[in-house]
Amino acid sequence: MKVQPLFDNVLIEPTEAEERTASGILLPDTAKEKPQTGKVVAVGEGKEKDGKMVPVVVKVGDVVLYKKWGGNEVKLEGKEYTLVSQEDILGIVK
Repeated sequence: MKVQPLFDNVLIEPTEAEERTASGILLPDTAKEKPQTGKVVAVGEGKEKDGKMVPVVVKVGDVVLYKKWGGNEVKLEGKEYTLVSQEDILGIVK
């Protein structure tokens, strides 16, 4: 299934949450931190603001850092994704 986000929305595949702490303690699913980074898998075309089209600055394949509680979690073909507005993206990880 292919999804094309609308306006300035970006579909992100979150990175896996850490399974162990820095000291090696195994974390249960309920204690794992919600991921804040992920790979962009689809982007919208942008949105209009003050009569001008504002394009989305990230592209498919970019790894981005996004707000911890931003966006909406969606499940497509058994995989978890996060759909966020461009404003919820804090930066591109290089």
